[in-house]
Formats: sequence, structure tokens, C-alpha cells
Amino acid sequence: MFYWFLKFVAIGPLLRVVFRPRTEGAENLPVEGPAILASNHLSYADWLFMPLTLSRRVTFVAKAEYFNTPGIKGWFQKLFFSGAGQVPIDRSGASAAEGALSSAKGILAEGDMFGIFPEGTRSHDGRLYRGKTGVARLALETGVPVIPVAVIGTDVVAPPGKKFGTITRPVVRFGKPLNFERYEGMENDRYILRSVTDEIMYEIMRLSGQEYVDMYASRAKEEQKKAEVAAKAAEKAAAAEPAPETAADDDGDDSRAAEPQAS
Repeated sequence: MFYWFLKFVAIGPLLRVVFRPRTEGAENLPVEGPAILASNHLSYADWLFMPLTLSRRVTFVAKAEYFNTPGIKGWFQKLFFSGAGQVPIDRSGASAAEGALSSAKGILAEGDMFGIFPEGTRSHDGRLYRGKTGVARLALETGVPVIPVAVIGTDVVAPPGKKFGTITRPVVRFGKPLNFERYEGMENDRYILRSVTDEIMYEIMRLSGQEYVDMYASRAKEEQKKAEVAAKAAEKAAAAEPAPETAADDDGDDSRAAEPQAS
């Protein structure tokens, strides 16, 4: 209930008035029943604008810390994230990835829509990066269709590394549902998982118009940080080097020495 209060009474109207988000392809969403919404990830604002354009609830998983922090701050934090359609990752498994899948399966089993960002982290440069295969495993294990989603303009509203940017009109574009029933029973085949994930990412790329990079976003961020550190070190080293010595200008003395002496 608080989700609907948060969406339509508190945050929703304000975001609609200020940013006027547009929706394309809403007819591709099911009126009822479970669905996996696989989206690109440009900004932390993505999970706000995508659900805002829908009449149905979309649930995401979030770090458990958002829900179990003690004190008044923790209570408000839990209230906000719960109301915004997020649930904590089920950490009863061996890893966070398994916990996220477990939580997602529970959401889909209840007939709800589950939102996921296959890149695993936000893009730092606006390009679309290689998807992780968790989305494929979830689709194959549940038999639920995947709807590719492109969120456009949120990196202008909230650029990477900043809380706020400039006001623009975001677009949320929904593609046609992707059905992977032909791969039933193959959820443990890593080649099938990669093929399914790549098909999903291709549709997201087509919808978003982003340049695709066949590399995980987390690795790309690490390489960029290493390059920045190396560049700063080189700049510091260059600044610390002594200036090169120049030949002394002895023209005046030489000319006098060359003059013929009086006899």
C-alpha cells in the first residue's frame, strides 16, 4: 500500500511534473502475470523512472543493508526502499547472486513483474556493456518472458558520480517480449546462458541506440581507474623531473678572446 502512496501521492506527481517522462511500447507489457523487465543501466534514477511509467508494480532487489540498518535513519530507509518497490536480497544462499535469483523467483512466483539490470552496475560512459547471465538463468528456470527495456536520458538527470545533473525528458522504451521456452531444461548450459543473455542485450542495444562493448562494465571501470592512476603518476613524474640544462651563452667572452691583441 505504501508503494502506491509513494508513487502516486509523494514522488510520482513531482517527477512527472518536473521531468515529464515519456513511454514507448507500453503495449508490449502484460496486463497481468509475471514478466522479467531487463533494462540498461545509465543512472541510479533508472529504477525510479521505469516504474513511474507503468500502472503495474515493478520490483527490484537491493542490498540487505538498506532494510536492516538500525535506528530512525534505518527505519526511514527501509520504508523508502520498500515503498519504492525494492526487496532485500535473500542472503540464505552462498552468494549475493544466488540470493538475488532466489528473491526474484519469489516475486515472479507471485505473478508480479521483476526488474533487473543485466550489466550488473551502471555504465560510466553511456555505452552498453556485456550482460551477466543471471537474467538468462532466471528466465530459463522460471519460464517467464523477458521484456527488454531501454531507459534514455537518465544519465543527464543524474550523471555518474553526481547526485543531480540537468532537467531533461527521460524516455522509457519497452520492446517485444522474448520467449526462451525452446531452451527449457538447459539452464545449466553456460553456452545457452550466454546466447540467451546476448540476445537480450542485443534487443536492449537496438532499443537504446547505445554503442555496445563486449566487456563487463565492472572490468571497464577498473581499467579506466588504472589508466587514470597511471596518467596521474606519469604527470607527477614529469613535473618532478629537473629542467634540462642548456649550454651557457658565452658569446661575449669568446668574441673577446678571439680579438687580436695589440702589439
